[in-house]
Amino acid sequence: MGNQRLYKGTLQTIVLTLLEEKGKMYGYEITQKVKALTKGSLTITEGALYPTLHKLEAEGLLEVEVVRVDNRLRKYYTLTDQGSRETAHKLSEMEAFIETLQRIVNLKPA
Repeated sequence: MGNQRLYKGTLQTIVLTLLEEKGKMYGYEITQKVKALTKGSLTITEGALYPTLHKLEAEGLLEVEVVRVDNRLRKYYTLTDQGSRETAHKLSEMEAFIETLQRIVNLKPA
Protein backbone atom coordinates (compact mmCIF):
# COMPACT_ATOMS: atom_id res chain seq x y z
CA MET A 1 0.00 0.00 0.00
CA GLY A 2 1.30 3.47 -0.86
CA ASN A 3 0.84 4.95 2.60
CA GLN A 4 3.27 2.41 4.10
CA ARG A 5 6.09 4.82 3.16
CA LEU A 6 4.35 7.62 5.04
CA TYR A 7 4.30 5.52 8.23
CA LYS A 8 7.98 4.56 8.02
CA GLY A 9 9.24 7.67 9.80
CA THR A 10 6.73 7.27 12.61
CA LEU A 11 7.50 3.71 13.72
CA GLN A 12 9.37 4.75 16.86
CA THR A 13 6.55 7.06 17.88
CA ILE A 14 3.95 4.34 17.21
CA VAL A 15 5.85 1.80 19.33
CA LEU A 16 6.47 4.23 22.18
CA THR A 17 2.83 5.36 22.20
CA LEU A 18 1.51 1.79 22.31
CA LEU A 19 3.83 0.95 25.19
CA GLU A 20 2.77 4.12 27.01
CA GLU A 21 -0.86 3.05 26.64
CA LYS A 22 -0.52 -0.70 27.34
CA GLY A 23 2.42 -0.68 29.74
CA LYS A 24 4.02 -3.93 28.60
CA MET A 25 3.91 -5.68 25.23
CA TYR A 26 5.86 -8.22 23.19
CA GLY A 27 6.79 -7.79 19.54
CA TYR A 28 4.07 -9.83 17.86
CA GLU A 29 1.48 -8.19 20.11
CA ILE A 30 2.65 -4.77 18.90
CA THR A 31 2.28 -5.79 15.24
CA GLN A 32 -1.21 -7.15 15.82
CA LYS A 33 -2.35 -4.11 17.81
CA VAL A 34 -1.23 -1.77 15.01
CA LYS A 35 -2.95 -3.94 12.41
CA ALA A 36 -6.18 -3.92 14.45
CA LEU A 37 -6.10 -0.18 15.18
CA THR A 38 -5.56 0.66 11.51
CA LYS A 39 -8.02 -1.95 10.24
CA GLY A 40 -5.18 -3.55 8.31
CA SER A 41 -4.02 -0.43 6.47
CA LEU A 42 -0.71 -0.53 8.32
CA THR A 43 1.23 -3.71 8.90
CA ILE A 44 4.54 -3.67 10.70
CA THR A 45 6.95 -6.37 9.63
CA GLU A 46 9.31 -8.11 12.02
CA GLY A 47 12.14 -6.78 9.86
CA ALA A 48 11.10 -3.23 10.72
CA LEU A 49 9.89 -3.73 14.28
CA TYR A 50 12.74 -5.59 15.94
CA PRO A 51 15.53 -3.23 14.82
CA THR A 52 13.37 -0.37 16.13
CA LEU A 53 12.85 -2.11 19.47
CA HIS A 54 16.58 -2.85 19.77
CA LYS A 55 17.44 0.78 18.95
CA LEU A 56 14.99 2.12 21.53
CA GLU A 57 16.40 -0.28 24.11
CA ALA A 58 19.99 0.77 23.30
CA GLU A 59 18.95 4.42 23.73
CA GLY A 60 17.64 3.64 27.22
CA LEU A 61 14.00 4.20 26.30
CA LEU A 62 12.87 0.59 26.79
CA GLU A 63 13.45 -2.14 29.33
CA VAL A 64 13.21 -5.79 28.36
CA GLU A 65 11.87 -8.61 30.50
CA VAL A 66 12.28 -12.17 29.26
CA VAL A 67 9.47 -14.50 30.38
CA ARG A 68 8.93 -18.17 29.66
CA VAL A 69 5.50 -18.66 28.07
CA ASP A 70 4.38 -22.11 26.93
CA ASN A 71 7.95 -23.36 27.09
CA ARG A 72 9.19 -20.48 24.89
CA LEU A 73 11.01 -17.32 25.85
CA ARG A 74 9.12 -14.11 25.13
CA LYS A 75 10.56 -10.59 25.41
CA TYR A 76 8.26 -8.00 26.94
CA TYR A 77 9.07 -4.35 26.40
CA THR A 78 8.21 -1.51 28.78
CA LEU A 79 9.07 2.17 28.79
CA THR A 80 11.72 3.56 31.08
CA ASP A 81 11.15 6.97 32.69
CA GLN A 82 13.27 8.43 29.90
CA GLY A 83 11.10 6.53 27.41
CA SER A 84 7.95 8.11 28.82
CA ARG A 85 9.46 11.57 28.47
CA GLU A 86 10.59 10.82 24.92
CA THR A 87 7.11 9.55 24.04
CA ALA A 88 5.56 12.85 25.15
CA HIS A 89 8.19 14.76 23.15
CA LYS A 90 7.67 12.68 19.98
CA LEU A 91 3.88 13.02 20.21
CA SER A 92 4.22 16.78 20.57
CA GLU A 93 6.48 16.90 17.51
CA MET A 94 4.05 14.75 15.54
CA GLU A 95 1.07 16.93 16.44
CA ALA A 96 2.96 20.05 15.31
CA PHE A 97 3.96 18.30 12.07
CA ILE A 98 0.36 17.25 11.36
CA GLU A 99 -0.88 20.80 11.98
CA THR A 100 1.74 22.12 9.57
CA LEU A 101 0.73 19.61 6.89
CA GLN A 102 -2.92 20.55 7.34
CA ARG A 103 -2.07 24.23 6.78
CA ILE A 104 0.00 23.40 3.71
CA VAL A 105 -2.68 21.33 2.02
CA ASN A 106 -5.51 23.46 3.46
CA LEU A 107 -7.23 20.56 5.23
CA LYS A 108 -9.51 21.04 8.16
CA PRO A 109 -8.81 18.91 11.26
CA ALA A 110 -11.22 16.00 11.57
